[in-house]
Amino acid sequence: MSLKAKLEAVVYAAEEPVTLAQLAGIFAEEVLQELGEQAPASESAPESAPDVAPELAPDVIEASSPDVIEAEQPALEAGPAEVESGEAGEKKLARQRDRRVRQFLQQVLDELIADYANSERGMEIREIAGGYRMATKPEYHDAVRGFVKSFKPPMKLSLQALETLAVIAYKQPVTAPEVSEIRGVDSGGVLGGLVSRKLITTAGRKPVIGRPILYKTTKEFLLRFGLKDVNDLPSMEEFEKMAGELAESEAEGEAQDVVNLASDQASSAATESVAEAHPEFQTTEEHATEEQAQGEHVTEEQASEQQASEVPESQELTSPGVEGKP
Repeated sequence: MSLKAKLEAVVYAAEEPVTLAQLAGIFAEEVLQELGEQAPASESAPESAPDVAPELAPDVIEASSPDVIEAEQPALEAGPAEVESGEAGEKKLARQRDRRVRQFLQQVLDELIADYANSERGMEIREIAGGYRMATKPEYHDAVRGFVKSFKPPMKLSLQALETLAVIAYKQPVTAPEVSEIRGVDSGGVLGGLVSRKLITTAGRKPVIGRPILYKTTKEFLLRFGLKDVNDLPSMEEFEKMAGELAESEAEGEAQDVVNLASDQASSAATESVAEAHPEFQTTEEHATEEQAQGEHVTEEQASEQQASEVPESQELTSPGVEGKP
């Protein structure tokens, strides 16, 4: 099994982004084997005790000359110095070895990231919050969003919460009065909701009168929005560019609506002028409407005439003068 496949499995199985230090702690021995190195044996072997010169008897010291004593003192001090230099060298070697392991793992991760990016897969490996995590590619977010909405309600933030979160993300660390001043309304309740959702947290107190609490974004914020760090947030220039593009698209849509309205008005005016100038060119629908109206008028006249002709006969039959004669 290759090291690249193992790294892929670990990154996929991890719930939190996997850091390079964690991977180095797991695969250090395997990386050293591939590099042709061995783990230091001094880590398992016990440290040897430094050689200490035996103490001289008082009479020997008194009998010794000053030159002999001065010559023996550097020899006594050389033992601990050599031990300290040996420990420093081992620590330096360990740091160099760890650096080589991380560089090798970084190369393997870069190859794995390139494999995912260049293939037609729906997944990719992204660097998020100081580590590496498996995520879906942006072009498939609509399909994933539709699937997620079908079984799990997404986290919904109100407009006030989004405004407050944006202020904290760009101005952190920032106090509650500063956030309220920027938004123009009190933001105390919104801050409590963001803290409960673990999107922001406290960052100490500001050294001013009253010592207000400072707020900053959390690692959960980076995970929710898929950011490597706060430097990945869009800049003000990018916001202005997006706003300009949106305004241009809206202006183009309004201009198109005006053109369509003007063309409709022009066509209707032309039709009316033609109808006024040439009545014989009326449309079939107008003729049908007029004929239907005339037919209804004729039918009403015939009904009224028939009713009028029937009324005298009934009046003659019910006349009181005719009814009393023999």
